[in-house]
Amino acid sequence: MPTGGRGSIHLFRLAGVDLYLHWSWFLVAFYEIQSRDGRYSSIVWSVLEYLSLFLIVLIHEFGHAMACRSVGGTANQILLWPFGGVAYVNPPQRPGATLWSIAAGPLVNVALLPVLYFFVVMSGQWGWAETMPDLDAFLHAVLFIDKILLLFNILPVYPLDGGQILRSLLWFFMGRARSLMVATALGLVGIAGLVVLAVWSRSVWTGAVCAFLLLNCWGGLQRARALLRMEKLPRRAGFACPGCRMAPLLGAYWRCDECEQPLDTFETGGVCPHCAHRHATILCVDCRESHPMSEWVVNAYAGMGIASGSFTAK
Repeated sequence: MPTGGRGSIHLFRLAGVDLYLHWSWFLVAFYEIQSRDGRYSSIVWSVLEYLSLFLIVLIHEFGHAMACRSVGGTANQILLWPFGGVAYVNPPQRPGATLWSIAAGPLVNVALLPVLYFFVVMSGQWGWAETMPDLDAFLHAVLFIDKILLLFNILPVYPLDGGQILRSLLWFFMGRARSLMVATALGLVGIAGLVVLAVWSRSVWTGAVCAFLLLNCWGGLQRARALLRMEKLPRRAGFACPGCRMAPLLGAYWRCDECEQPLDTFETGGVCPHCAHRHATILCVDCRESHPMSEWVVNAYAGMGIASGSFTAK
């Protein structure tokens, strides 16, 4: 998957979120707009229809970003590319926070439905189908786009929103690793069904979407396996990450920023045994967030003095 800054154009920054547009968007936009030829009396309406598609996608992705921030996560980048949009969100590693961050995207499409239905109904009542047929067709097309995007995104196929919502719900009962394993396994079954649909319909576009989903689903499966292996490792009692509530691993899983030597920072109370450098913040190997060491304390080292600096996981 491309990321902002790599083959992408920075469009603007809104509410602390940088919006990028991948260069390949223009190629697909040209093809899609040309394929709409004949629907309207002017190509301008075809351009507006395609831009409306990505406006809805953009609002959808902002829904993810704002919801993630509302639960204490980080979200500062959105990328638009031919397959739609990607909001790079990092919610706190808790099922409720993740569920809200993912579900907010489809909820935006749900909120748009009554607004778009209103304009379509008014178009019929005001006779726009006869007096302004291009505008009437445009309104129906935008309503159809929103409904299709909603239905597609809530399919329980990882990594679509529906698959990630399913994973978040399973997380409450099965834990982080096993919920991801089940969601990605079901996602592979769903993708197989989409591949059959692509072959039956002879749709190159659907096949490309399947390839994209397969790559991301396989990556999620590998992540689930890594999380399962990590769950079996011993953990240190008396400490817990303030973000994800996970106890830190027992062992030298950190590296001192001063001398770059591996160490178990919780064993030494934040002091590097190699160079005596004292640190204040520690990166959680589970959620990848850094917190002051004093916030990790559950029932140990409560009175220990902490100075400045940082640890990073190796």
